[in-house]
Amino acid sequence: MNSTLRALLILIVAIALLGGVVAYTIVRHGLSTRAEPSRAEAVLAWAMRRLATPQEARTRLNPVQPTSAVLRQALEHYADHCAVCHANDGSGDTQMGRSFYPKVPDMRSSGTQRLSDGELFAIIEDGIRLTGMPAWGTGTPAGERDSWGLVHFIRRLPTLSSEDVERMEGLNPKTAGQLKEEEETRRFLAGEPVEPQPAYGH
Repeated sequence: MNSTLRALLILIVAIALLGGVVAYTIVRHGLSTRAEPSRAEAVLAWAMRRLATPQEARTRLNPVQPTSAVLRQALEHYADHCAVCHANDGSGDTQMGRSFYPKVPDMRSSGTQRLSDGELFAIIEDGIRLTGMPAWGTGTPAGERDSWGLVHFIRRLPTLSSEDVERMEGLNPKTAGQLKEEEETRRFLAGEPVEPQPAYGH
């Protein structure tokens, strides 16, 4: 038996064993996303993510230079598209991020920062199945440039300044309630009549 076949068999057995542990965990604890993934699930998810990223993609180098314009556009793109789950500072500490299973990772951590530029690019472009991470790729050269720009921005998350975070807060998507509150504040400050709020409990 050659070494490649032996390695493949070992991998299949390991995945089967981990799959059994995962199934046991589900039977014992259900499918709530509020629970923390077991160690076996975390190992299996890491292995599957690694296997799902082709070697060619892992070794790709970032062809986009981290100019100030690229980083500015990446910051704006991240604030508008990514921060709702990943948080402006990359911590993943948002209502959405805490509700995923597994929870959204802290992108400032060594686990993310150790990934190659090619791996980060592939995750952004192609997503990760069964995690809630969508594929953002558009299949266009412009879309790829945006994704490579985001890779540069992710590298800067561990040292992001408070000024950058504050700027991003102004770029985050707003709910209908937030927009209404801002409009009412604007009208009040401008001396315009503000629509009275309905009284409850009467």
